[in-house]
Amino acid sequence: MTRPPTAAQRRLVEAADPVTGRLRGTPAQLAALVERGLAFRHPRPPHDHFLTPAGHRIREAEPEPEPAPVEADGPAATGVFAARVGGEHPAPESGPARLREVRGAWQGLLELRRMTNTDGSTDRPCGWERSHLVQAAALALEAAGHRPAGADAGDDGYRVRETPQPEAVAVYAPDGEALRACATTLERAGWQAGEYTEPRTRARYLLASPRRV
Repeated sequence: MTRPPTAAQRRLVEAADPVTGRLRGTPAQLAALVERGLAFRHPRPPHDHFLTPAGHRIREAEPEPEPAPVEADGPAATGVFAARVGGEHPAPESGPARLREVRGAWQGLLELRRMTNTDGSTDRPCGWERSHLVQAAALALEAAGHRPAGADAGDDGYRVRETPQPEAVAVYAPDGEALRACATTLERAGWQAGEYTEPRTRARYLLASPRRV
C-alpha cells in the first residue's frame, strides 16, 4: 500500500512547473516522490524529475485539512490513476472532484508522452499506455467526456476490455453512433480503431490499439 504524501512532499508537488510538471528539490525528496509513484526521473540528461499522472492528480485535487484515508483498492493505493473502464461495481462516484481528477490525469499523461517519446510527440501513446492498455484507452474516453457503463447490465455507456491480441483492447458502446464516437475519440488520442462483429453474439465492438507512428 502506498502511503499518502507528507505535507512537505505535497508542497513540492504543488510547486512543480504548471506546464511541464518539472520538480525541484533535494535528491532525497525527489527519490521519495518517485517511490510513491508521484514522480519519474527522465532517462536522458540532465535527468530531471517530473510529475506522473498520479502526481498531477494530487496537484489538481482541492486541498484538504487532513490527509484522506487510503482505500486498499483505490487509485491512491497503487499510485496510479484509475480510469473507469465501465461496469465497475459498486459504481464509483462522479462530480466536480472526479472531473478534476480526470483532467489532471490526462494532462499528466500528455506530459509523460512528451517526455518519454523519443521525438517528444504528444499525439502518440507512450510506453506506459502500451503496458496499461485498458486503463489508457478508458482514460482517453473519459477525458473526452464519454460516459462509462454502470454496474448494472442495462446502464448504457462504454466498456473497455482486454483481448487475446497483443496491444489491443475491445471497446463496447450501447449503439452504433456511440461506438463511432468512441472510435473518433481514440483516433484523436493516437489510437487506431476498427469496428468488428462478434461471431457468436453479433455484437459490434471496436478493436483499438496504440498507434506507433
